[in-house]
Amino acid sequence: MGATANDLQAEVDRLHHNLQTVTVQHELATQDGDLITVSDYLLTRLEQLGITSIFGVPGDFNMRKSDYVEDHPRIQWVGNCNELNAAYAADGYARVKEGSVGVVVTTFGVGELSAINGIAGAFSEMVPVLHIVGVPSTLQLKTRPLLHHTLGDGRFDAYTKAAQQFTLTQASLMAKVNAPVEIDRVLTECITHSRPVYLTLPFDLVGEKVPAKRLKVPLLRTPPPNDPEVEAYVLAEIVKLVEEAGNDIVILVDACTIRHGVRAEVLDLVDETHFPVYAAPMGKTAVSEQHDCYGGIYIGSVTDPKIKEKVEGAKLILSIGALKSDFNTGMFTYRIPPTHTVELHSDHTLVRYAQFPGIGMKLLLPKLTARLRKYRRDTDRLTVPHYTPVMPQEADNRISHAYFWPRVGQFFKEKDIIVAETGTSSFGILDIPLPDKAIFLSQMLYGSIGWTVGSVLGATIAARDLELGRVILFVGDGSLQLTVQELSTMIHIGVTPIIFVLNNEGYNVERHLHGMDRKYNDIANWKYTSLLTTLGDVDGTASKSYTVRDKASLNRLLLDSEFARADKIQLVEVIMDKYDTPRALEAESALSALSTKKSSE
Repeated sequence: MGATANDLQAEVDRLHHNLQTVTVQHELATQDGDLITVSDYLLTRLEQLGITSIFGVPGDFNMRKSDYVEDHPRIQWVGNCNELNAAYAADGYARVKEGSVGVVVTTFGVGELSAINGIAGAFSEMVPVLHIVGVPSTLQLKTRPLLHHTLGDGRFDAYTKAAQQFTLTQASLMAKVNAPVEIDRVLTECITHSRPVYLTLPFDLVGEKVPAKRLKVPLLRTPPPNDPEVEAYVLAEIVKLVEEAGNDIVILVDACTIRHGVRAEVLDLVDETHFPVYAAPMGKTAVSEQHDCYGGIYIGSVTDPKIKEKVEGAKLILSIGALKSDFNTGMFTYRIPPTHTVELHSDHTLVRYAQFPGIGMKLLLPKLTARLRKYRRDTDRLTVPHYTPVMPQEADNRISHAYFWPRVGQFFKEKDIIVAETGTSSFGILDIPLPDKAIFLSQMLYGSIGWTVGSVLGATIAARDLELGRVILFVGDGSLQLTVQELSTMIHIGVTPIIFVLNNEGYNVERHLHGMDRKYNDIANWKYTSLLTTLGDVDGTASKSYTVRDKASLNRLLLDSEFARADKIQLVEVIMDKYDTPRALEAESALSALSTKKSSE
């Protein structure tokens, strides 16, 4: 079935889902009852979704709305240093608080455009973020006077047109009568499709009253139902392939396992079948890396040879939530033929070469598990060798990447949230098995350097809400310099991440992709251990900073119980060789260079 038919089926499912929502809510909206302001209606919906914090920067067109946020008894306003960092923070918050959304508030024009790179990253990586923009009054939007923050040519819709490129759906509120319906529509789209959405709120509608009764109906959070007949056929076809494959079956989990909320369903499948399970880089920690059936990370030709053999040699691969981007597949070096593959996605299923649009994995997986449960008697005898990183025996006392990543791997604990910046850090940590219930965050597809610093702010707040463990960030010196201001917000609100800054004098990943000795890959060296006191901890009581230059000083720090408690924000500057790089990044860079060469020939 072609792309046009697939798109049509997805649109039919979406409209059916929306119709169910609007029908139920319209019945309540037409009844008499209590009234509530548009702002409080929106905040109540956000509270129902488990949101406790909203990120943003105040501006004259959003400050009336911000008053409602600040006065809310259970939702806090988190003011950021700039809108880009606020969008990153909302992204990190949503990644940790799965099933909820991140929220960023900006002002018309200048504010929303500053945030748009962060929103684009959330769209690329399928993260549910609500972008609320405070805009001029409804009258001004209609008459289009020469206002500040405009382009000066009367195109008040230019910013909404920009948002259309990076958000799933948009709602431009122009009257109170349809405000609740539109708010519910964009939020439903956001949570069911796991993509950012855009909502403009004119300042004269902020305090307008609307019926409150529809708030008694929870937003629909489930995907559209699968067609029963097609689903039954798909299940039968998958079972037939499983029977043909015998015991030679592996599960490969990827990013959309996490983004589309099927962790529990996948874990049930693994527990019931005992099929070996591996993860793509963007699916890291989708299944516990301490699970008896977990075998390691598969990343095409960059994979450890033993893992590569197990995955590529399997007779059948059950691929769940695949996102086959360049860096996620070892520069497209997967060696998995479609004839050996079943792919489960949020809105379609692939069985070998056949595509079944509208058959989503959320509802399919429990039925598949029930059908495959009987095959456990055969797989009980299988053992999955766990990948164990090797700690190199190096005579040199300098901190190498080969040593650093296995060593910090020993420092991690259950429920820790590990955040790795694009490039050096995200590739360095790939092969390191993380503890049970740990959460791994990275932005491997969109790859906006500096994303992690803002994201960690949101992640730490979400972790505090959920009573998770420590938040530990690994970021390069070059990336940190893009978004460093947000350290001050972390100090201001009292969150306590541990921040490892890899000081290798510039852009390591870029050096290995192109221009190893080019000056454009060098940066100014900062006094990183002074950042926390400069950016908010003026008396030095709320933070602590360290520099480690060799293996001995690194080991002493990682064994320090006070450091490990993470009861204050801490920054560790790690001095590394300018040209040293992790194994996986070196291999990926070589593949990228080869691909670039071929494409230019």
